[in-house]
Amino acid sequence: MTRRYLTHVVRAPEQVALYFVLPIVFILVFGYVFGAGMATGGSAYREFLVPGVFVMTMLYGMGATASAVANDAGRGVMDRFRSMPVARSALLTGRSAADLVRALLETSVLVCCGLLVGWTWHRGIGDALLALALVLLLRVALTWVGIWVGLLVPNPDTVGLIVFPMAFPLTALSNVFVAPELMPTWLGAVAEWNPLSATVAAIRELFGNPGFGSDSWAAENALLLAVVWPVAMIALFAPLAVRRYQRLGA
Repeated sequence: MTRRYLTHVVRAPEQVALYFVLPIVFILVFGYVFGAGMATGGSAYREFLVPGVFVMTMLYGMGATASAVANDAGRGVMDRFRSMPVARSALLTGRSAADLVRALLETSVLVCCGLLVGWTWHRGIGDALLALALVLLLRVALTWVGIWVGLLVPNPDTVGLIVFPMAFPLTALSNVFVAPELMPTWLGAVAEWNPLSATVAAIRELFGNPGFGSDSWAAENALLLAVVWPVAMIALFAPLAVRRYQRLGA
C-alpha cells in the first residue's frame, strides 16, 4: 500500500512540483522581499524563517493527504480493497508511511534550499537530527488529521475548500513568520499555544537559529510541547480515522 501511494505521487508530477515549490517560494519571498522590514532583518531573518517553513510544509502536506484519501473513498477504491485479501489496517498505515517518506523528501529539499539562502544549524549534528525528527513527528500527527478529514468528506474538491483556507490562518497565528512577542498581547498568547509554534520554537532552539526571548511557560517548555502536541493529536485523530474507516465499510 505504501508503494501504491508513492507510485501515485510519481505519476502526478504537477502535484509534486506544487508542494515542493510553494515552501521555496515562501522562503524567497519572505526572506528577501519582506525580510528587510522584519525585526531581525536580512540573513538573520532567513535563519529565523526557515525552521518555520519546515513546519508550514508539514501542515500543507495534510491537504495532499486528505485529498488523496477522499479521492480513494469517493471512487470506491477502499471498498474494492476490502473485497480483496488485504489487511484493512494496511490502507491507513500505508498512507501514513507514504506521507512520511514524502515528508523526508520535502525536508531534504528545504534543507538544501535553506543552506543556499544562508540558513544553517549552529549546534551539533545530533541536535539537528533531533530537530528534523520533531518535524517528522508533527507530520505523522497531521497525516492522521488529514486521513480523518479525507474519510469524513469523501470529495477532493470539498476537502480543498476545508483544508487550505484553514491552513493559512493557522500558520499566520503562529511564530512561523513573526515572533508572538511582536503581536498584540492576546494574539501573541494564542500564537504561543499554537501546536505549530511549539515545534517551530523547539527546532529553532535545536538548530541554534535566532529567535525572540520569551518568559512564557509555552516558550520555556517548547521542546516538551513539541512532543506532547503531536502525540496528543495522534491519540485523538488516529482512533477517529479508524472508526470512520470502519463505518464506511459498514
